[in-house]
Amino acid sequence: MVNHQVVSHGDGQGRVNYEIVRAARARGWRVELMVVHCSDDIARDPGVGVTRIDVARVPTQLLRGLVIARRAARWLRKTVRPGDLVHLNGAIALAPSDVNAAHFVHGAWLRSRYYPYRWSGGPYAMYQRAYTTLNAWLERRAFARAQVVVAVSHRVAAELHSIGVEPGRIRVIHNGVDTHQFHPGPGERARWNLPAEVPLFLFAGNIRTSLKNLDGVLRALARLPGVHLAVAGALPGSPFPAMAHALGVADRTYFLGKVDDMPALMRSVDALVFPSRTDTFGLALLEAMSSGLAVITAATAGGAEILGGGGIVLPDPEDVDALTAAMARLASDAALRTQLSMAARDAALAHGWDAMTRDYLGLYEARIAATGTAMSTA
Repeated sequence: MVNHQVVSHGDGQGRVNYEIVRAARARGWRVELMVVHCSDDIARDPGVGVTRIDVARVPTQLLRGLVIARRAARWLRKTVRPGDLVHLNGAIALAPSDVNAAHFVHGAWLRSRYYPYRWSGGPYAMYQRAYTTLNAWLERRAFARAQVVVAVSHRVAAELHSIGVEPGRIRVIHNGVDTHQFHPGPGERARWNLPAEVPLFLFAGNIRTSLKNLDGVLRALARLPGVHLAVAGALPGSPFPAMAHALGVADRTYFLGKVDDMPALMRSVDALVFPSRTDTFGLALLEAMSSGLAVITAATAGGAEILGGGGIVLPDPEDVDALTAAMARLASDAALRTQLSMAARDAALAHGWDAMTRDYLGLYEARIAATGTAMSTA
């Protein structure tokens, strides 16, 4: 497996691969990793070989990606033996693979109506455009050399098809969640200096750009006196504290920065509001469902497809009127919140890490059976 991270927390794709490695080791399979970062417990496992890629001194993410792709391809040529199964992640290596997991599709993002960068937009916009364009080219080549391309949602599957991946090579495996760590329970609002007796929504995600639609949430909040909002996301460079002041909702909006204990925070709010303009399958939505939170999201968010009766899905993330109405409805109706929270929890229980890893390992076994070889064990 080649990936940037195989970690137990703090990175969605890294956590997915962490759980896959643990499940493979539980089967007794040997695992060889090439990574930038790896959790200590994985690295100490005698059945796991870890080769680290040091790109700390390589300037810019664009160049780091090229260095990783080149080194990973070289490592695979030297390491892979007959009977081995190769799992890549996106454009991380231009090499043949049995499985390539698509957590994001740069080619689809480049053509999205929400893509904000143009060649004429100055140095930063030109860099971002070059970064996306290069990754779109690399991922097309990487996916073309994969026997199976895993999409983390049906939305991603459609995006893969749009860039030329044949539907017969696409397999949807949704991300998972730790249903024991994220569970319903008493809240701890005082821990974050949040008000106790008010309707409180949570927004969690990247708040440095408008892609996740915090601007729409703040506009809806301005129409809802008495409703409050907690925002979890790294603050440096974010334009939204200033926007909250401009809209007159700064006294009801709590910017918490990066939150390490998300399970406790999710137990402390009434509902998640996440009407993302574009999202492949963010773990925050599934974590909120597992925590027993009613959810407001948009059809443009990949996780909406598993929500079921656990929340409200807006057809258009730009419809602030519909978003306002949905927030008002949940804020005023405790019985409805309870009904939706129970349905959300039930839906999340079907998407634990065990279910996800069972699908991945089943896919591996099918690939091994197709090639007539056997997995290495340790």
